[in-house]
Amino acid sequence: MANHLYDTHFHLDLFKSTDEIINAIEKNQIYTIAVTNLPVLFKKLNDTLSSKYIRPALGFHPELLAQYKHHIPQMWDMLNEARYIGEIGLDFKIGKESKELQLSFFTELIERCNEHNNKILTIHSRQSANDVVSIIGSSFRNKVILHWYSGSIKTLKQALENGYYFSINYSMINSDSGKSLIKQIPLERMLLETDAPFIQYNGKPFTPLDIKHIVYELSKFLEIDYNKMASILWANFKGLLE
Repeated sequence: MANHLYDTHFHLDLFKSTDEIINAIEKNQIYTIAVTNLPVLFKKLNDTLSSKYIRPALGFHPELLAQYKHHIPQMWDMLNEARYIGEIGLDFKIGKESKELQLSFFTELIERCNEHNNKILTIHSRQSANDVVSIIGSSFRNKVILHWYSGSIKTLKQALENGYYFSINYSMINSDSGKSLIKQIPLERMLLETDAPFIQYNGKPFTPLDIKHIVYELSKFLEIDYNKMASILWANFKGLLE
């Protein structure tokens, strides 16, 4: 594929004009993991979406866990059939009141996923990265992506030892804190994400069509030729899918 474009964390179902975006993704051949925030939203997307390039991910956002905990059985019912899992994880900033429920659910989720070896997880870890990495551990049988990582360098290094990937978005590469973390990530562990529509570009929500701007900013920051940077990131994505 000439463009070497993909997006490992995109909230398709949060856009109003999804048909337009889907058509653009197909036309531009951008491989996209469309995360969801609740199992019922995954089912809706999975049942209605027909796309060569977009893969729905079964998710249960930690911020929503307490409010929608009655949906947890749906998560388990669909888990065996879903290869892509996300957005899931822990959030001790927004969801700190539900910390124990989050820890219990995430621990069980990792245990259930560990019965398989073909899943790809994109994981939220705001103010909880140490717990996330500790729960997943070093012998997890599936692929792990830490999405929009903002934890400590110590925990980042432990995640690297455990074999995890890190997905980088436009906000990360344009902030001092994000850049300091990116400097610690080996090239072969970097992936791309938009986290759209939560990040904006030129006053509009990011979409996978804008992913090339992240590649450009990364190549500039790391002083690597754009085409070489794109090739490295594409090779990482292919390795993720293997």
